[in-house]
Amino acid sequence: MAGTLVQIRVDEKLKEDAAAVYERLGLDLSTAVRIFFKRSVAENGIPFSMKLGKTGRNSIRRYISKELAAAMQSMAQSAAVNGISDMSLEDITAEIDAARKGQ
Repeated sequence: MAGTLVQIRVDEKLKEDAAAVYERLGLDLSTAVRIFFKRSVAENGIPFSMKLGKTGRNSIRRYISKELAAAMQSMAQSAAVNGISDMSLEDITAEIDAARKGQ
């Protein structure tokens, strides 16, 4: 099954920082994005809480970074537990297609 190309523009530093986080989790950038998409579909929304803290801007950034890192680690663990951490793009696409057909 053919995959679909998804392109996004992000700040170079953000990409490098995110890739470093995913590497520590044993993931490459593409796999992490596929996991994010997969969890978004499974949860029918963003797969982590999106709240603003009650303090200054820098504290909000630290809070969001902690929350995001925790969410990504949780997604990686969930993927491993459910046997989907090594799914190929074709496997993921086939599963999504099957879920859409079952709606």
